[in-house]
Amino acid sequence: MVSTSPPHLAARQFADEDHVAQVIGRLKAAGVARAFVIGGDGPVEGPFADAASLLRVMNLIGHSFDDVGIGGYPEGHAGIPADQLAAAMQEKSRYATRIVTHICFDAKATARWAADLRTRGITQPVYVGMPGPVHRTKLMRISASIGLGQSARFLRKQNGLWRFLLPGGYNPSRLARQLGAISARSAEPFQGLHIFTFNEIEETEKWRRRLRTQAGLD
Repeated sequence: MVSTSPPHLAARQFADEDHVAQVIGRLKAAGVARAFVIGGDGPVEGPFADAASLLRVMNLIGHSFDDVGIGGYPEGHAGIPADQLAAAMQEKSRYATRIVTHICFDAKATARWAADLRTRGITQPVYVGMPGPVHRTKLMRISASIGLGQSARFLRKQNGLWRFLLPGGYNPSRLARQLGAISARSAEPFQGLHIFTFNEIEETEKWRRRLRTQAGLD
């Protein structure tokens, strides 16, 4: 299953609780039933420095979203210590209905991280975030800008970074199949994939249809 992207609510961009209520009200009036809550990487504009603080206020206000997604980091976060990240996930999960992972090119690392969530009592369905058929140079630029240090090291260890820059260096179908194989063996499989298109929407949709056909789903 491939999930679609709901509106992203970045905690750091909200000025105050009234601002949160206004945005939630506009989304409700527009019939939006889903939201994805993140901390955001920009400067802190108000009292919300992270996703957990925004989620708490949304809960107090009484939002009407049926589905609230939060982010997960299978290989950690460059700017957040591991213990703080684990505590934040524990807190965020109280208000969430799904978890969407940050990009990780290591399917086994993603599986280990998801299994650890379960040992800590976090049971929301996990959607694995991964790039679609993005041009290799764009993907390298994006990977560097969002701090995928661990995954970059994985790529170097597996194939050499130079191979990643060559045609076919990143193969979304290969990663999707690896994730699918691991999920099929798991007692608590991934719920599905969340594909980051990076504006390559047409090519991503063509790829998605090919993958479904190859898997015998169409």
